[in-house]
Amino acid sequence: MFIERIISYIAMFLALMLVLPIHEFAHGFGFAAVKSGDMTPKLYNRYTLNPLAHVDPLGLVCFVFAGFGWAKPVPVNPNNFKDYKKGCFYTSIAGVSANYILAFLAYPLYMLVALYVPEFGLFTKTLGLTLLYVFRLSLVFFVFNLIPIYPLDGFRVIDVFSKKRSSLYWFLRYKGVYVLYGLFILSVVADFSGLYFLDVLGISINFVVGFLQKPITLLWGLIF
Repeated sequence: MFIERIISYIAMFLALMLVLPIHEFAHGFGFAAVKSGDMTPKLYNRYTLNPLAHVDPLGLVCFVFAGFGWAKPVPVNPNNFKDYKKGCFYTSIAGVSANYILAFLAYPLYMLVALYVPEFGLFTKTLGLTLLYVFRLSLVFFVFNLIPIYPLDGFRVIDVFSKKRSSLYWFLRYKGVYVLYGLFILSVVADFSGLYFLDVLGISINFVVGFLQKPITLLWGLIF
């Protein structure tokens, strides 16, 4: 039991060291910030896949103990974009798009390890569990970051297309982060107390993830 828990934490950590930097790197790469004309990620040395450059310690702890968390946001200056709205939109969706693609690629690798890689001590088990966590956490990160609360990507997408600034907009912009903190605290309390109904955010995210993973598992299930 103790060994299994240790393996689980190691696999979780290794998975996060892949999931988090890919998400943040995507914001500053591809059709995102740098390609849209903003060199800020390069200036702040965030144009890299080095996980240490993207990891937020508190967000990492929340991922381990609450099942969801965040990375250190890549600094972006939208005023440098060649096309402001397009640049903001591409930068906002780049991270979550990268996470879904990563989940799509991680699942078949997990199946290959589970079905065809022979047992080699704890290595095979750790590798398989790491790939499973990469698959699962990528989808969790995808869903979590699309929540329309600042500073998450979902709010930035709304910010691009919303023309009117209602009281709800300003609440989500300046007070929404406190709602997130409250939901995180409830998740931790639920985990330690066993009162799982308190984990409103976790329950909601897992519900959506359940739908998002079906196309991936069904498609690759035709092969494996």
